[in-house]
Amino acid sequence: MKIRGAVLERIGAPAPYAESTPLVVGELDLGEPGPGELLVRIEAAGLCHSDLSVVDGNRVRPVPMLLGHEAAGRIEALGPGDSDLRIGQRVVMTFLPRCGDCEGCATDGRTPCVPGSVANNAGELLGGGRRLSRDGEVIQHHLGVSGFATHAVVDRRSVVPVDDDVPPEIAAVLGCAVLTGGGALLNSAEPGPGDRIMVVGLGGVGMAAVLVAASLHADHGGGEVIAVDTLPEKLALASDLGATQVYTPAELAEQGIVADVVVEAAGNVRAFETAVAATAAGGTTVTVGLPSPEARASISPLALVAGGRSVVGSYLGSAVPARDIPEYVRMWRSGKLPIERLVSSRLRLEDINHAMDELAAGHGLRQVIVFD
Repeated sequence: MKIRGAVLERIGAPAPYAESTPLVVGELDLGEPGPGELLVRIEAAGLCHSDLSVVDGNRVRPVPMLLGHEAAGRIEALGPGDSDLRIGQRVVMTFLPRCGDCEGCATDGRTPCVPGSVANNAGELLGGGRRLSRDGEVIQHHLGVSGFATHAVVDRRSVVPVDDDVPPEIAAVLGCAVLTGGGALLNSAEPGPGDRIMVVGLGGVGMAAVLVAASLHADHGGGEVIAVDTLPEKLALASDLGATQVYTPAELAEQGIVADVVVEAAGNVRAFETAVAATAAGGTTVTVGLPSPEARASISPLALVAGGRSVVGSYLGSAVPARDIPEYVRMWRSGKLPIERLVSSRLRLEDINHAMDELAAGHGLRQVIVFD
């Protein structure tokens, strides 16, 4: 079938992207879903730094590639064979499929699925191969989703069904921002009642962590949620969303503020170093950001040993999407997790290069492409 999507033609194009246009929106061919796969009509897709990291070259992927890894939509067709899903059902698309059988899947989310990671790196679906082409040229899938398009064929293990009362924009950001930011706390840090929680870096993932931290403390009768960013507008929004204290990195260091659990969600070395330095003795730093593979940080091993501090890596919030997404939906329904506040703007697919510039500049939280 013919679809319309945004294809990354080359990696490392110079900014501003609105002028260099590394992403080209046009018509593509999408094959039919195979066994264990489904065709999804995309309703909403969020822009994430993991998309930008492919555009700017921090994450080298095979191109041409149809980008987009955080999306939601309705099932329009099912591949051959039995399925527990039905046509018309809304699904959240997640960028790390889990086969359920490998050593990674046996860690209950702590480490990625091995076949899923291999397929993602190759630009394929988990079941193997590609379903995208353009004038006979193969187009790579992005992290098993390729959500910057009107339709996608995905593996069943890349989606989680949700009820119709979950709006498409909320369903989309569940697939990455909330899974990653929330999972850093619920799965990786597991803060106790009264623990001071700090979030360094207030993009979509970081602000999702603030929302979840505020919800956890509300359940426990209150507690401190500290938000850290360089941009005043993000600090103001964090206060509105439940942060009890806000600081720039310079203010944080000057005042010597520390916390029991510190989540680093900025994806750069300075933010990671700030997060480790702000972790109290006996505390835990959870890093979910994705800096360049060549990036190196300077931290004190003695401070880790003498202070009994831990540093934990958390990819996709150490999530098991089929387990975690229903929990976030429950929290949203109860009013404890206002996920809709993460959506900072809505845009058309044709605006995607300008949106990448906005993302690179740190503006907004989650820009969401909305499809009619």
